Amino acid sequence: MTKLILVAGARPNFMKIAPLMHALKNHPTIQPILVHTGQHYDVKMSGQFFEELNIPTPDINLEVGSASHAVQTARIMEGFEKICVDEKPDFVLVVGDVNSTAACTLVASKLGITTIHYEAGLRSNDRTMPEEINRLVTDAISDVFITTSKDADDNLLKENIPAHKIHMLGNLMIDSLVENKANIDKANARFKLLNEDKEIELGKDFMPQKFGILTFHRPGNVDDKESLTKLVEIWGKASELVPLVFPVHPRTYKNIQLFGLQEVINQYKQLYFIEPLGYLSFIHVVENALFALTDSGGIQEETSYLNIPCLTVRPNTERPVTIWEGSNKLITIDDILNEITLIVEGKGKKGTKPHFWDGNTAKRIVKLIENL
Repeated sequence: MTKLILVAGARPNFMKIAPLMHALKNHPTIQPILVHTGQHYDVKMSGQFFEELNIPTPDINLEVGSASHAVQTARIMEGFEKICVDEKPDFVLVVGDVNSTAACTLVASKLGITTIHYEAGLRSNDRTMPEEINRLVTDAISDVFITTSKDADDNLLKENIPAHKIHMLGNLMIDSLVENKANIDKANARFKLLNEDKEIELGKDFMPQKFGILTFHRPGNVDDKESLTKLVEIWGKASELVPLVFPVHPRTYKNIQLFGLQEVINQYKQLYFIEPLGYLSFIHVVENALFALTDSGGIQEETSYLNIPCLTVRPNTERPVTIWEGSNKLITIDDILNEITLIVEGKGKKGTKPHFWDGNTAKRIVKLIENL
């Protein structure tokens, strides 16, 4: 029996791990061991996703919690080393680009365990992003590289990774979306406002294809008072053009309070701040939105699959296929109002689904592992 440890740590990992765990259920020759590092540890950011995506309870939970990058990485490495020594896995599979990804790869590599990196080769070429450092470290020492698009293959080849170690197998995020489509369509559509004792409802307070969804959490946008103040003012003006629904990341909400921006937000009656959503409700809102305005990563892929215009407020993206083939567009803060106006006028960007974004990636990955 082949022993495979799968590592999940933060919310973006859960949507990628879920289809793999389902594909590996009752597998005759592969024993999956799910390790949750606890990098995202609260119910909204973690527990709800496990429940909604029908991910089995992790076999091991390191419960490392929130901390600085160095402290969190060290805690994960310390805990994961003990797991690897005790379990003696044949393979460790890591996903994405969070601290758990890099930390567990370092441990496995030094113990001589074959490491598989799903979502290998993504590059923003911006080393000010912590995720970019995690990507570079992970890919420098992994053994098997599973990619989501051809540009990722090209990046790895440029970094002298042998072609036979690179496998473009598609996008697990899309597997999760396809698997859960029926539940997404009937997901909860009533949300409690954070800044008012009131609930809003999709189809009543904001209508399908007549609102935008916001997601912002990048340090460069939300940790700087001047930048966040400017963003809040622009969100407010944009909400006068079209209602905006914002499931607020805890980091962003904390800084809004810290910088005294709540009163500015309260002036705009169509700027709806709500709690972070579970996966099903979040995708339900996204698929009904006219557009997404974001600085996040995963939503660039989901909107491309759903062919919904996505405005990404970043100078770069590690997912350029969403621009070349999908509905994503990189913009600056100063572009936001003009771009939203174009979308409201029916001139938003449309795209096509990238190759292998078809809901069958997990099956292809399991087949690859069977033959390693």
